Amino acid sequence: MKDAVGQPVDAERPYLLLLMAGLGFFGCMSMIGGTIAAQIVVPGHDWVADTISDLGAGEWEIIMDVALYGFAAGLFAMALAASHAHLGGIGWSAGVVSLAILAALVVVVGARNEYGDGDDEGVVIHIYLVYGLGVLFLAAPLNMAAGFGRDHPKVRSALIGLAIAWGVSAPLFLMAPTSIDGLAERVLGLIACAILAVMAWVFWQRGLDAREGRV
Repeated sequence: MKDAVGQPVDAERPYLLLLMAGLGFFGCMSMIGGTIAAQIVVPGHDWVADTISDLGAGEWEIIMDVALYGFAAGLFAMALAASHAHLGGIGWSAGVVSLAILAALVVVVGARNEYGDGDDEGVVIHIYLVYGLGVLFLAAPLNMAAGFGRDHPKVRSALIGLAIAWGVSAPLFLMAPTSIDGLAERVLGLIACAILAVMAWVFWQRGLDAREGRV
């Protein structure tokens, strides 16, 4: 069966994959660039002792909020790309759902300004969001590693390695003393960006292959 332009309906759309991959890379750059910019302009910020969450409250909160929204867009783009180029079974589907939920959680983290400012009035949900991020950033790469590794064995190893690094680092962050929890949180942020970048790279390659008729 073919679509309106004569392509098989089950063929991968190259420009959709390229666009989603580009958004994935953008999400990584948004998170890293926004964090660097925010800690430069926020007076007295100690990147070792002060967390990224501290940057999301106060006069310059818009910088970190926008960075988080950009990162969420990258996660959602990966969910869309993975849904389109479905490379596995139920595990892959679970990974797609995990990425979509992660995007939603990151948006809520950015939108809710009760974190980092010492304000505990109303319903404080930040800690529950952190637990959700912890579980899903472990589940997504583990569930999808086999599918990504079908054509890219090194990507499978990379995602498993990053998932292990996340699984070890996340509990350590929760137990870290306040004197170094900012550094620990930044390590987790880099791991999350690496997971996103690895996935985006695969979809970029698949988009190029689809454009050349190789998939």
